[in-house]
Amino acid sequence: MARRPLQEINAGSMADIAFLLLIFFLVTTTMDQDIGILRQLPPPVPEDLETPPVKKRNVYEVLVNSRNQLLVEGERMDIADLKEGAKMFYTNPNKDPDLPILTRQTRGAVEENITLLQQALVKDPKNKQLETDLKKWKGKLSAIELIGEYDELPTSALISLQNDRGTKYAMYISVQNELSAAINELRNELAQDKFGVAYSELNPSVAEDKPKIKAIRAVYPQRISEAEPKDISGN
Repeated sequence: MARRPLQEINAGSMADIAFLLLIFFLVTTTMDQDIGILRQLPPPVPEDLETPPVKKRNVYEVLVNSRNQLLVEGERMDIADLKEGAKMFYTNPNKDPDLPILTRQTRGAVEENITLLQQALVKDPKNKQLETDLKKWKGKLSAIELIGEYDELPTSALISLQNDRGTKYAMYISVQNELSAAINELRNELAQDKFGVAYSELNPSVAEDKPKIKAIRAVYPQRISEAEPKDISGN
């Protein structure tokens, strides 16, 4: 008995179906979005650079252990209180000796420093440090002209954040958000008071907004230093 020839399977239609299914899944599938933090990192510090000692009151120490618990300034704190704590550190309204001592920047004192630096540059015109200092003090004068005299944080004052290697990423993001929110709220309040608009609404690409942004940042700089994660006790 003769065998019937095997019929070939038309794979063309199956390929079309597979392609349509692929498109269907690509269109209907929801992709998880990565959560990240926009932060400009400082340049690397030379190994031979000697750093001066920092006073304890000028560092707001925030630790997160492996159990996602907050330890702020050596004491337990709920994350709901972290923002207000950071705002107190930045402003020190009650003149707490355990918090940074702010320096009043007055027009007279700033103009005097500018004059002294200009005189020093006449004698030493190639001194880059003098040029940098002069630019800094001129920036302070510009801020005073826009917002008036203000209290300035010490240059060494900062928020120090350190996480445990076992800290959950969601907790890490939450802590970062609370710290950034503290600075943003202070900036928004000052901008609203001086310019009638929130800081978040100022546009750095608009010429008249640029000096306003610089003035607000002079009063409330964003200084969040993040140390390398380490094993922090969960107790």
